[in-house]
Amino acid sequence: MIEILGLSHQFTRQDSADENLVVLDNISLTIEKGSFVSFVGPSGCGKTTLLRIIHGLIKPKVGKVLIEGETVCGPSANRAMVFQEFNLLPWRTVLKNIEFGLELQGTDRSARRQAALDVLKRVGLGGFERYYPHQLSGGMKQRVGLARALSTSPTYLFMDEPLGALDPQIRELMQTELLKLLDAHRKTVVFVTHSVDEAIFLSDRIVVFSARPGRILTHIDIELPRPRWKDDEKIKSSEKFVTYRQHIWHLLKHELQSELQLQTMPKLA
Repeated sequence: MIEILGLSHQFTRQDSADENLVVLDNISLTIEKGSFVSFVGPSGCGKTTLLRIIHGLIKPKVGKVLIEGETVCGPSANRAMVFQEFNLLPWRTVLKNIEFGLELQGTDRSARRQAALDVLKRVGLGGFERYYPHQLSGGMKQRVGLARALSTSPTYLFMDEPLGALDPQIRELMQTELLKLLDAHRKTVVFVTHSVDEAIFLSDRIVVFSARPGRILTHIDIELPRPRWKDDEKIKSSEKFVTYRQHIWHLLKHELQSELQLQTMPKLA
């Protein structure tokens, strides 16, 4: 499991070396192995920062993260990250980009080639093996990034708005494909999204964050039947789905309104 214990984090403001920008405040959270947990909250509440801390890319100022009982001190081969940015190597073909993580793990050429081809078809990019990143649309680049992460078969998969750059129709199809992949190869997934519907459809549990500094407002267990991809339209139109959406949106709306009021409040001289 993943254990987040008393975690707080801050950044030094670029316009003032004497002031700090607090982004996360006293976060404690347990994520069970094999579960799909989504983070939702207002922009700037620290969701991505927390995801990077869990992965080991950022060291927290206060608190710690344990994965399988060991303190996270940096990235690991059993964890993979899908970023908002594409982060593709421009001199490599699509296939070579997907193989990159397997190369770093020392996988032999034929095995990594077959693994890359298999996952490429799963994300809907079969036939684009020899294309270069500059020849792809933004959505296609993001799918290559997703395929690269999945190709290494990580135990823990951290995803930061991985479907945000996709067209709405492709985004819904990729949600379904992602669930199919995870049903076939169960992983622990921590997923950051601004889409409430996406979080409900994909998740076992949703963690709702306050406006900055990010604090956990609540945890919501999503009790919808699986496998959800077999009857996605029925699930998304169900009364329970709509109830989850209304509840989460009410929480987020309150946080957004409070944040706007603080931003527009006149400052005392």
